[in-house]
Amino acid sequence: MSSVASLSELFPSTVQGETIKNNPNELGQEDFMTLLVTQLENQDPTKPMDNLEFISQLAQFGTVSGIQDLQGGFSGLSSVLYANQALQAAGLVGQEVSTSSNMGYLAEEGGELNATVALPGDATSLKLYVQDQSGELIYSGSFGATEQGNLNVSWDGTDAEGNTVAPGRYRLSAEAWIDGQNEAVSVYPRQRVESVSVAGDGSGVLLNLADGSQVSTSSVKSFH
Repeated sequence: MSSVASLSELFPSTVQGETIKNNPNELGQEDFMTLLVTQLENQDPTKPMDNLEFISQLAQFGTVSGIQDLQGGFSGLSSVLYANQALQAAGLVGQEVSTSSNMGYLAEEGGELNATVALPGDATSLKLYVQDQSGELIYSGSFGATEQGNLNVSWDGTDAEGNTVAPGRYRLSAEAWIDGQNEAVSVYPRQRVESVSVAGDGSGVLLNLADGSQVSTSSVKSFH
């Protein structure tokens, strides 16, 4: 009796670790086991299948099946985490967030623009500057001695003469006198979250801010 071809010859796509698709033209796990039993029943008694080869073929099939199960499990876990992220982000609607940008948004005439100044050390004085989008300085305000850390500041939307300015985007910057030196310090304007969107490429959840821009939740520095 001639020996029966090995599984690697009869079922190369499974043994070599390729993805098994669920369609009529390819074999699944039950088909594989049927094929294995048939091979054992019809093998040449004078040339029985080597035990190591038998175990190897089973292990290879089990590896492929296990990887597919893991992939399915990770896909399901990713969907759950993604949905949970979207649900949490929806709770931010109506709140203010700060990002790494120093561009703030004055939502309405007569309104306020809130921001956080990050001081790397105790400051004997602090000065806040507001520029319009053309770079023209329209306001500056002074603060007294301030301890190291985050300082909440607010601009009332007026220029140096006290006139109300138009709503729009404004750049904020600050300088502080720290350890006998005047140095620039970071300012993080806050913006209101108007709504939440799901990225079209499935990469994450986006926050739609009051000025019309979008930021990912990972780029938010703080929530207020």
